[in-house]
Amino acid sequence: MAKDDKTLLTKYLKKILNSKVYDVAIETPLEEAVSLSRKLGATFLLKREDLQSVHSFKLRGAYNKMSQLPAEALAKGVLAASAGNHAQGVALSAKRLGCKATIVMPVTTPDIKVNAVKGHGAQVVLSGDSYSDAAETAARLVQERKLTFIPPYDDEDVIAGQGTVAMEILRQHPDPLSAVFVPIGGGGFAAGVAVYVKAVRPEVKVIGVEPEDSDCMDRSIRAKRIEVLDEPGLFADGVCVKKPGRITFDLCRRFLDGIVRVSTAETCAAIKDVFEATRAICEPAGALALAAAKKCAKKGETYACIVSGANMNFDRIRFVSEQTEIGERREAILECRIPESMGAFKMFIRKLGRRNITEFNYRYFDPEKAYVFVGLSVSDKEETKRLIDQLTAAKIGTIDLSDDELAKEHIRHMVGGHTRGIHDEVAYTFEFPERPGALIAFLEAISSHWNITLFHYRNHGADHGKVLVGMQVPPAERAKATRVFKALGYAFRDVSNNPAYRLFLGNRG
Repeated sequence: MAKDDKTLLTKYLKKILNSKVYDVAIETPLEEAVSLSRKLGATFLLKREDLQSVHSFKLRGAYNKMSQLPAEALAKGVLAASAGNHAQGVALSAKRLGCKATIVMPVTTPDIKVNAVKGHGAQVVLSGDSYSDAAETAARLVQERKLTFIPPYDDEDVIAGQGTVAMEILRQHPDPLSAVFVPIGGGGFAAGVAVYVKAVRPEVKVIGVEPEDSDCMDRSIRAKRIEVLDEPGLFADGVCVKKPGRITFDLCRRFLDGIVRVSTAETCAAIKDVFEATRAICEPAGALALAAAKKCAKKGETYACIVSGANMNFDRIRFVSEQTEIGERREAILECRIPESMGAFKMFIRKLGRRNITEFNYRYFDPEKAYVFVGLSVSDKEETKRLIDQLTAAKIGTIDLSDDELAKEHIRHMVGGHTRGIHDEVAYTFEFPERPGALIAFLEAISSHWNITLFHYRNHGADHGKVLVGMQVPPAERAKATRVFKALGYAFRDVSNNPAYRLFLGNRG
């Protein structure tokens, strides 16, 4: 190790050991994700920074910085720019230290973080789409209002405060440790963790983690100079930064053992893993470390994964749930072509077997062929391949769309539309108990009577499944259809005159 590296490590080690974070922070537990460890053959330890009072590690650095400010600086009031978690740390610290705080936050910041900051008594100014945009506004306000700026990451005392997390990890786990995974936004957290680990247990690797679409530190280290992103990804808002700091870039390039980039789907899958291990729902940035550790896992190794925060907007959970299946390769998305003839639909359903159907979209389009968009739960990518082989052998043309972003993000929600050339179409909604095999049993029951021209189903995790079905039922047979549907025992309703159905799906001649 170079002499200047040793000097830096000694300086930061002293700063971390003398940090004042425990006036506001707690020593969070290091818990094993037992089921995940068992499944992958490695040991995954979760450092629960989501359990801090502001549900994030950020109060450590903010308080360590502010507690060392002279009285006259605090008296002027403090200002910070933040995507949310640093903002809460500054707001809480200001409240504890008895000074006023103004926080500039991107307009994209989740409401849960904005409201939490206001709840600590700070004034909030919304500006820009990312931290970097908010920082420009903050710089102007500092000059106008003569406030004391509290940096979110590019500051020695902030970095030292964040480094106390590493101090706790090594104290809590004195046994062999393969690596510590830490998320990177501007780099303050990763820098603080890296300098402490390399000063105390240099054999332990420190791996930084960034989203694929917000990887300014990785790009900068590769380029050997600070790189600026034009449009950083917004999903993991806690690490949405256009460029790393000057200090943090230098420390990360010196002391990190590597950086792993993870996708949105991989991040969502890790959110689920954290939930299953802890029953806590972490925010996307909080799941980055575990997502990367899973990606790099080797049997027999032990990883500490820092769950950095849990300030998640509730309305994001549906998106996370859908992306999770993709991230774990546990949902196959297929486009299948079957003959447009009586009995073909039932034959196709039987070929799918007893697999759980997550989505089923079909609309009459061609008198010769029917195109079906179907999602199914699978154990892994190999099962998807086996299923496609089985369908192909049965002369069912199949295209695997599981990795097609357009299909997953948009097309799946747009299958259908108007049709022409069919007659006597009526539309019904049905509800049935949502349990394994229920959808297939339902399809078997209704497909024996009339030609199906429209079908839409999506598993939303509710206790009842809901489907929209279009069928060719001649007027003379409508009464019979009602009797048949009643005999099925499922709640149903005729929606043929529904204005939305007629406007967007109805037959146009």
